[in-house]
Amino acid sequence: MKMARETNKPAERAPQKGRREVRQEASKGAVHFSFATPAKIEEIMGRTGTRGEAIQVRCRVLDGRDKNKVLRRNVRGPVQLGDILMLRETEFEARQLTRSGRGSG
Repeated sequence: MKMARETNKPAERAPQKGRREVRQEASKGAVHFSFATPAKIEEIMGRTGTRGEAIQVRCRVLDGRDKNKVLRRNVRGPVQLGDILMLRETEFEARQLTRSGRGSG
């Protein structure tokens, strides 16, 4: 991976009138993670997205408030049965796949 040169950096914007500029002062070397809930993939249902770039899976939540709840989620990237997903939220589900459009027979 190539490193960006000083000349390739985007120009910093001036604060707009009437808006406060929010700056984050991060301590050096600090890593902050958001809370995530583990879920195990139980079934791979098919590909979705305009170009088939996402995979729809059924997964069972392993921990937290919704333990043992089965969710339908869209996942990008390579996955297989038994993989563990780290979900940021467990309240919403993806829409069910429909068999319409090109290539459905």
